[in-house]
Amino acid sequence: MVDDQMVNQVAFPSKRGAGSEEPESEEAGRAGYALPLLLFAGFRTLIDGVHDELARQGHPHVRPAHGFALQAIGPDGSVASEIARRLGISKQAAGKTVDRLVALGYAERVDDPADARRRLVRLTGRGHDVLARSAAIFERLRADWAAVLGEERVSALEDDLRAVATPGAFRLDAAGWIGGMG
Repeated sequence: MVDDQMVNQVAFPSKRGAGSEEPESEEAGRAGYALPLLLFAGFRTLIDGVHDELARQGHPHVRPAHGFALQAIGPDGSVASEIARRLGISKQAAGKTVDRLVALGYAERVDDPADARRRLVRLTGRGHDVLARSAAIFERLRADWAAVLGEERVSALEDDLRAVATPGAFRLDAAGWIGGMG
């Protein structure tokens, strides 16, 4: 729904209809479409929390798509076409992302020692730092969820999601997939 109060927000219908001030009914909260929205809202909450903390820790310009790209570069570096394949985006889009990571100091382009015709993209110390900080922040955010929900419920949620997630669902091409490019 887009209006003065809820720009860019998804409105959950209630029994009283759109625009109602009454809280959402239990039945509407269990509608089939609510599950992916709630899962995405949890994902968004975690990702926004990571990026808020990264900004406080000296990485104000890193964006969620950068995290996927840094993972796609990998510990040994990759060529741009491989980064594009892993992210499920075009080589041009991957090149723009790499350009941004290089400009921010998270990656560098170097000659490939195995093939002088190729250029590798590698993580810099700053790139490794942001990944390490992200991992530590995710651990803290998970602990925050466990403090609210209980460790048993968070562990059960993780186990349950592993049980229903399709094989191969843990992929780096989320941005391309959401954008219809993958």
